[in-house]
Amino acid sequence: MGMSWEDVVLIEEGKNSDEPTVVTVNCPDKSGLGCDLVRNVLEFGLYVSRGDFSTDGRWCYIVLWVVPRPSLLIIDWDGLKKRLVACCPSCLPAFYLNQLPDSSKPPPIYLLKVFSLDRKGLIHDVTQVLCELELTIQRLKVMTTPDGKVLDLFFITDHLDLLHTKIRREETCTHLSGVLGECCISCELELAGPEYKIQQGFCSISEAIADELFSCELSTRENRSQALSADVSNVKKAVITVDNLMSPAHTLLQIQCLDQKGYRSLDLFIQKDDGKKILDVENQATLCSRLKEEMLHPLRVMITSRGPDTELLVANPVELSGKGRPRAEVGRHSTSDREWEVYRFRLDETRGVPSTSNRAKLDIVDKVRRTLMGW
Repeated sequence: MGMSWEDVVLIEEGKNSDEPTVVTVNCPDKSGLGCDLVRNVLEFGLYVSRGDFSTDGRWCYIVLWVVPRPSLLIIDWDGLKKRLVACCPSCLPAFYLNQLPDSSKPPPIYLLKVFSLDRKGLIHDVTQVLCELELTIQRLKVMTTPDGKVLDLFFITDHLDLLHTKIRREETCTHLSGVLGECCISCELELAGPEYKIQQGFCSISEAIADELFSCELSTRENRSQALSADVSNVKKAVITVDNLMSPAHTLLQIQCLDQKGYRSLDLFIQKDDGKKILDVENQATLCSRLKEEMLHPLRVMITSRGPDTELLVANPVELSGKGRPRAEVGRHSTSDREWEVYRFRLDETRGVPSTSNRAKLDIVDKVRRTLMGW
């Protein structure tokens, strides 16, 4: 008969306001499923305080203990459940699958034009509204004018697949106008023309800059600018212990590392594709090295010159699902083993704050990294 969709995702709210809500997912496994689920939890304004993942390679059982952000007043639990179910591989009856978006073809791309007076936090406010409306930013282009105005072009997709309706488009523009207030000059939303192709949105940076930005070998100078804190000793704060004695069938990885809200502890029971433990010392070292790199250096930040201008580059890996973090894509760059999102910002030195000195560049890079990682 198949599994009821009601049992795929279960959400049990805490009895008291200070108790976490328990989210349980029981479905077939797939590569990147945990990442997809956690991303959606975060987009609904929730933090994961604890998690338990179990899988035999075919079926998985995932439990997440989640708590809301302090500023979050209303949580759309039904909307979260539908979004999490949509992430799970097919184990649902036909009547419910018909209600989910057709993933066999890419969703239509819409162009949102926001013309307004420029102000601090403008992009943040617009992206927050789009996220609340379940609209995903695929690409963003920002253009400022000398008279203090800005034209933002958002190429977006609709998770609800309703942007073809007039009421959905009007709802989006009304929400944006309400948040932007008197700053908003105009807001237009229409289907993007055929000239837009998301796969052509790759970032063109020089080979020399790409080598420095995506290098895995971090020099002493890079340690100061690429580490998560200004303290070089931070590289010692990710500890991975390999244990092949605890479990008769799995290799245990015990991980201690820094998190946005303190220290994070992970116990991972893993196997090779053939179902055996990881006994080779060289393979263990390679795995631990890659995990430490992901924990300590998930972002790449640097300042470079672009002709007469100074440019800030921020890059983060694209997930296996093809989605990036954060969700506003500026451009993509492919290295030998992965794909990255690259964000390019032209820095304005006309306000009396020079950014060309080495000390100023290190300070900016450190500040950007701290902000993005929540430090």
